[in-house]
Amino acid sequence: MTTETSSTSYLRRLGVWDGAMIVIGGVIGAGIFRTPATVAERTSSGLPLLALWVLGGLLTLTGVLCYAELGSRRPQAGGIYLYLREAFGTLPAFLFGWTMALINYPGSVAAVATTFADYFCKAVDLPLLWVKPVAVGAIIFIVGVNLFGIRAGALMQNVFAVLKLTAIALLVVVGLVLAHGHLGGVLATDAIHPATRGAFVGALLPVLFTYGGFHYLNDMAGEVRDPQRTLPRALTLGMVGVVVAYVLANIAYLVGLGHAGLAASQAPAADLMHRLFGTPGAKVMAIGIACSTFGYCSIAIAGGARVLQTMGADGMLFRAVGYIEPRTRAPQVALALLGAWTVVLTLWGNFGQLVDYTTVGEWLGHVFGIGTLFWYRWKFVDEPAPYRVPLFPLLPLVFVVTVLGVITATVIETPGDAGMSLVIIALGVPVYWVWRRWQRR
Repeated sequence: MTTETSSTSYLRRLGVWDGAMIVIGGVIGAGIFRTPATVAERTSSGLPLLALWVLGGLLTLTGVLCYAELGSRRPQAGGIYLYLREAFGTLPAFLFGWTMALINYPGSVAAVATTFADYFCKAVDLPLLWVKPVAVGAIIFIVGVNLFGIRAGALMQNVFAVLKLTAIALLVVVGLVLAHGHLGGVLATDAIHPATRGAFVGALLPVLFTYGGFHYLNDMAGEVRDPQRTLPRALTLGMVGVVVAYVLANIAYLVGLGHAGLAASQAPAADLMHRLFGTPGAKVMAIGIACSTFGYCSIAIAGGARVLQTMGADGMLFRAVGYIEPRTRAPQVALALLGAWTVVLTLWGNFGQLVDYTTVGEWLGHVFGIGTLFWYRWKFVDEPAPYRVPLFPLLPLVFVVTVLGVITATVIETPGDAGMSLVIIALGVPVYWVWRRWQRR
């Protein structure tokens, strides 16, 4: 029985446009509207700041090319979990799934949903005490829509992906208007924030966080039409669009606010709009950011639920988690569980804690996920692969070594919240053995 006709499996309904919008929606969330200020604090001028965004984009694009080959080789739902299970066995796959279920998917959604609620409340003049109730309501609404299947979720995502690109385009236009044709200040040195030792590496982490989320399409590969051709095209098209949008947005910040002004800003996007349009402009941007963050939450919940469903079907979680509703072909139990835990994290932490809590776990997952590409090339040397990473093994090695270096520096610099990811990964080992023993009994 084929995947397309089975009543207990997914249907392939997503095309190149849908896939590219999922990549854009999964990457562009809250980060580009907030983290450029953090990067500016850790750099001395616009030149290293822009270099970091270009470097982060090229590094992420390298990872995307690797994911394109992995997805074309194994076009089923589950993404990294699936690759780790086949290449390295059930324990590494379980540790990845354990980490993603407890940290990455719910943590990132909780962080971004909180940001969505913050900007939404500002846009409609609600008091701050409404932020967490609005965030929880958004999560419940997104889960509810995705219970109706991938087409309902994809339609919602496509709309919000276009809206978030519109918001970034508006930022770029406003920045250029404020520059009055004088772009020389973009690369000017900032005497207030001199370069310090290790600052460049420290600034790369928030850049990588802002570029994170490109893997969600692979999580949904079981619902992509003609995946051997569609996945590489959608991944590449979507990620190139993100890099261009991010670099242009940072140029707009620099010409509109200056490097020192960007570093001092708590909400650079809103501040940029405020300079030209006053309070109404800041409210317009708040609406744009709310749309962007809401769209990210939709993609993260949809992708995370597919990973949990695959784990349930494998017996790595309760079998009920692997259930796919026959009519909608949605992983309804996985969606409900992921949504519930996300609500718990939303009520628990603030944005800064949740960012640190998720970034290390996510990028470690990317390192080991892309590491499976070496195993596939060795084990299936004669297997037809419609897409292959160029310059193999150089590009995967560059990605793995660079990301491991950034993770190591981050854990040394902030061993608290960042190190918590490593602790939870390690705790997954005894949980795995207890679970396997319970299954055998």
